[in-house]
Order: sequence, then C-alpha cells, then structure tokens
Amino acid sequence: MKKYDVVIIGGGVIGCSIARYLSRYNVSGIVLEKHNDVGDETTCANSAIVHSGYDPLPGTKKAHFNVLGNKMMPKLCEELDVPFINNGSLTVSFSDEEDQTLLELLERAKLNNVEARIVEHDELLKLEPNLNKDCHKAILCPTCGIVSPFNLCVNLMENAMDNGFELSLNTEVLDIKKNNNYEVITNNEIYQAQVVINCCGVNSDKIASILEKVDYHVIPRKGEYYVFDHFDNNYVKHTLFMCPTKVGKGVLISPTTSLNYIIGPTNEEAEIDDKSTSASMLNELRNTAKKLIPNLPYQNNIRQFSGMRANSSIGDFVIEESKNNPGFYNLACIMSPGLASSPAIGEYVADEVAKKLGLSVNKNFNPRIRKHLRFTKMAKEEYNELIKQNPMYGHFICRCEQVTEGEIVDCIHRNCGARTVKGIKKRVRPGFGRCQGTFCESEVIKVLARELGVSEMDINYSDLGTEILKYDVKSN
Repeated sequence: MKKYDVVIIGGGVIGCSIARYLSRYNVSGIVLEKHNDVGDETTCANSAIVHSGYDPLPGTKKAHFNVLGNKMMPKLCEELDVPFINNGSLTVSFSDEEDQTLLELLERAKLNNVEARIVEHDELLKLEPNLNKDCHKAILCPTCGIVSPFNLCVNLMENAMDNGFELSLNTEVLDIKKNNNYEVITNNEIYQAQVVINCCGVNSDKIASILEKVDYHVIPRKGEYYVFDHFDNNYVKHTLFMCPTKVGKGVLISPTTSLNYIIGPTNEEAEIDDKSTSASMLNELRNTAKKLIPNLPYQNNIRQFSGMRANSSIGDFVIEESKNNPGFYNLACIMSPGLASSPAIGEYVADEVAKKLGLSVNKNFNPRIRKHLRFTKMAKEEYNELIKQNPMYGHFICRCEQVTEGEIVDCIHRNCGARTVKGIKKRVRPGFGRCQGTFCESEVIKVLARELGVSEMDINYSDLGTEILKYDVKSN
C-alpha cells in the first residue's frame, strides 16, 4: 500500500491543473490515470477554445470559473511554454430573432463582467471577409483565445512533477474504501490518502457512486470535427460561433494555435467509448457550417475526429466536497467551457484542500517548465548554433510540421514524457500534418524505441496493446 496526502483520480486537464496548483504546497500527491498518457480523453478531442465567459448563465459555477480561467490562461501558458493566441471571438446572427439573442447575450456578458460589444454588418465583413454575406451582426469578445489543449495538460503535469507530484499511468480505479483514510484500490496497487479528488470526466459520476448516491449524472455527448491544413493564415482570424441554443454553443469555425482550422462539433448522445465518425454526421456538420462560411475549402481537409463531452444533467459544473464523505471531492460534469475554466478550477480546489489539510507553502515551487526548443520559433543564427551543439536538431523527422529529432528526444526525456506515438504527436506534432504520419510515423517509432531502450515491436500507438509493428519481416 502506498500512502499520500492526496490522490487525484483522472489525468485530464482538470486533474493535472489541480496537481500543478497543489504542488505549490508541501504535499505528497499522485495522479492516477487509466490510460497510457495524460489527456487522452476529452482533453485531447475538443475545440481548443479559451471561452471569454459571456455565454454561461450568471451566478453559475460555469460563469464563475470560466471568467477567472480566461483571465489566468495567458500568464499560465507563458509560464508553462504552451501555445496560446488571443484571437477574439465573433458570435454571428443571421436573423432578427438571432439579433435579439445577441442582445440578451450582451447583457449576460455585462453581468459576467466580460468585455463585449455588438459589431454591425459592414464592420463584421471587414473583420472576416470570408463570412457569409447574409450575416446580420455579431458579438465581439476580444478576450477569447485559442490554446493547445495537449500541451496545456502535459505541461501542467510536467510542472507538477517538477515540483514533487507523482503520476501513475495505466492505473484504473476499481474500488474506494473509507476507513480512517481512503483506500483507492486499482488494477496494480492500493493507494491510501486523506483526500481523494475525483476528476474522471465522462466517468466521474460512476466513480462518485462508489462511495455515495449522487443527485446528478453525466450525459456523454459526442462531437465530430473536420481539421483543415494550414493553407492560409488569414482565412479566418477570429473564432466564429453561431448563436447558441439550449443544446450547446453549436458549430464553430476557428484557427488553431498550429494555424490549422477546425470546424465542428456535431452534438449527439453516444456511448462513452464511441470515438467513431460517420458520413451522415459529418455531412450534417458541413451543411451547418456553410451558414457561417458558404464555400469552406474541404479540399484542404486532412482529418476528421470525434471527442466525448461530459454534459451535465443539472446544467452546471459539479465542484464540491462530499457532505457525507469529508475529504472526497467530486469534479463532475465539466463540459464546455471546462478547458477555459481549468486553471481557476485547479487553483480553487488546490487551495481548498490545502486549507483542509493545513498544508504549508512550498517555498521552492517553480511555476515554469524548461522551455522547449522549437525550430519554427528560432532565428536562423540561433538555430544554426543549436545544430552545432546538438546535430539532432538538424535532422527533420516530420516535414509537414517541421519537427526535428531533437524535439522528439527532448519530449521523451522530460517529466511526464512521451512513451507512445500518440504521445509524441500530441507534444511536438509529427503526424498532425498533411500526410497524417505516412512518412514520419516509422521514424518516430525508431526514435522512441532507441530512447526508451526497447524493441520497435514494443512501441504502442497509444494505450497498452496498441503496438503498430507485428512482425519482423527480415527475420521471418
């Protein structure tokens, strides 16, 4: 049995954020993640938007944590070397009825203390020339941004580990017992702790129900997306939203921090493990998206994907300590704007736990990670000097995304380092480009095997059991 002050169940962006902010205190803590990497569920399959906070109903936890998280995100991303762009959002109307909705949203923005204004038709088309000319007006929210959710989650966990937190991957929670402390029983170990924090996304209500009857439940909803290649840096500048409905924020079109474009999501109730895409839903997405931009260049489409969202039966986040089981914290139903809210949620929960346990401040806490050396961000002279010091930074593995061997090796040997092809892809982007890994994946496998000291046959794409290479042709 391993003993800690705090056990966090779930290594998505919420769990990793709590770990990072808890590491500001003198605490023994561990994150338990059932997958082979952090951030492999909702965190790696969403719209990557740092919402401004104009949309959630005033007085809700969504509104509170969204607005705070939006304000925290630029500094956090600077500290953790995470790609972030403050591009602003436009929520566009196409009818008199939707014009009225915009006015209601503008009032909501004022109540949530979010900067926003109405943009009329002519100015709107100057801001976004490719927008449908039938548009009426829009709400402009300048504080909206876009972030790399993969890097945010990984770097939060890396920083937590740099400051003393632990991580256990491939660790699935099977049961939780409460005696004087909590015993978290997993597939490979028992963990004892004074505090347990449940951040299990679409499974959070199931984990909570191990100890108590819950008055909410998670409604898994699947969203499908298109991803376009980075063909034109000015095609869309802002994140473009349609007027929201009771079901959700609807379809958006947005640039990403890697200067791709994302279109989506659809919105359908689905089984938790359903990550499929379908022709019918993608066609529905295309028909809906053309309301915003009629002639989207689908010849630039390089990928479709889907992600699962933990929609709430009560319409709000669940962020609370159990009344019946003190020291057991539930963070459930963290749907959109969960990504934008994650820094504020992490700090709030960490501070609450620190008060409960009487934790002292970690005077050696370092809020920054070691910066990544990115070829695309360097001046020519600086890059040439780097190659002299380490020739691996002159060897390109992925030409689509311009990723060098040096960058891949570095992300393997960090805290919370990559161990899989998908892990490398999420951190430094080989396989995200136009060829989708056709040319670089075999090279990534070679580098992983060499650096981890294992056979290429043992390299997984993602979870254990997803080995890519099955036979050694030369030896057969």
